[in-house]
Amino acid sequence: MTLHEVVLKVTFNSFLIDLTRRFPSTKIFIWCNRENDVIEVIVKNPEDYPIVVEEIRACDFLGVIEESSDNRSLYLNVSECHCMLQNTIVRHIGAMDILNIFPNFLENGWAYHRLIVFRHEDLEELLRRLEKWGWVYKILRKVPFNGFIASSLTLTADALFSNLTDKQIDAMLTAYRHGYYNLPRNSDVQTIAAKERVPRTTFQEHLKKAENKIVAGLVPYIQLFNHAPPEKRESLKIK
Repeated sequence: MTLHEVVLKVTFNSFLIDLTRRFPSTKIFIWCNRENDVIEVIVKNPEDYPIVVEEIRACDFLGVIEESSDNRSLYLNVSECHCMLQNTIVRHIGAMDILNIFPNFLENGWAYHRLIVFRHEDLEELLRRLEKWGWVYKILRKVPFNGFIASSLTLTADALFSNLTDKQIDAMLTAYRHGYYNLPRNSDVQTIAAKERVPRTTFQEHLKKAENKIVAGLVPYIQLFNHAPPEKRESLKIK
């Protein structure tokens, strides 16, 4: 049995897809665990950002239970998985023996999906369903699957974050909210600690330990990617 990696772009009637069509500077990344969605909205145009955020907040069906913003990106934790509740491509993918590699990526009115297809008949059935519902699609890439993505799938949240303490996680998220990881940085450790009313040395210790643990967890995957030939790195890009 020959496995294939397929990159598919699809457009259909969707609030988020339409948002990226009307605001071309907007990119949306979606992760789903079949129960909840995590959505990252990145808006390059500063003039578009407040409008996009306002429309998302006014959209009742998303059911956002938590959000954070840094005036360029909006991060949403959605209470229900909409890709499985609605008649969407992810629901059709889930009904067949096809693996959807998250995150899904939305830009310029299109949703991009990277798929691992185990049987050619399943891909044909998926395309038939898209045509039946009147969705426009285009296959951007279909190549034999060589296992490189399979090895990258071992990069899990547990692998990266399980060794972090609650205080280390909180320090990193706090630093991010204050623009510590922006380029150039919007704040420094001393300023953040003062605003949060915590000792600078304590905050800095938690932050550095969190950073060191995450980097140590990422190194094996960086090494894996580094050993891939240039043509394989290029093929891993969705666009």
